[in-house]
Amino acid sequence: MEKRTKEIKIRMTATEHQRLLERCDRIHLAEWLRQLGLGEHTARKRPVPEVAPELLRLVSGMGNNLNQIARRLNQSDSLTPSERVSLLSILNSLDRQLGELLEQHRAR
Repeated sequence: MEKRTKEIKIRMTATEHQRLLERCDRIHLAEWLRQLGLGEHTARKRPVPEVAPELLRLVSGMGNNLNQIARRLNQSDSLTPSERVSLLSILNSLDRQLGELLEQHRAR
């Protein structure tokens, strides 16, 4: 078997990524995408899980906030102490919200 040495990097939104994960019927997303792209895709082995649209919107919004923070951190060589505190506060809030969503999802 030939060793895989080539890599493809793509960018997508959090929503697009979630949609791919929902459609993926393999353990690894890369395997599924490779088979799909090469025309070797087989029928789905597992059903698409039901996800509440509201939950998907909330998680997508949090992902967008994380992307904005990452962009801000990557664009600046130095942040003021107040900017660091502000970003840390936002990250803590997102972490708390994700924890709450996880608990709500587990309770169902």
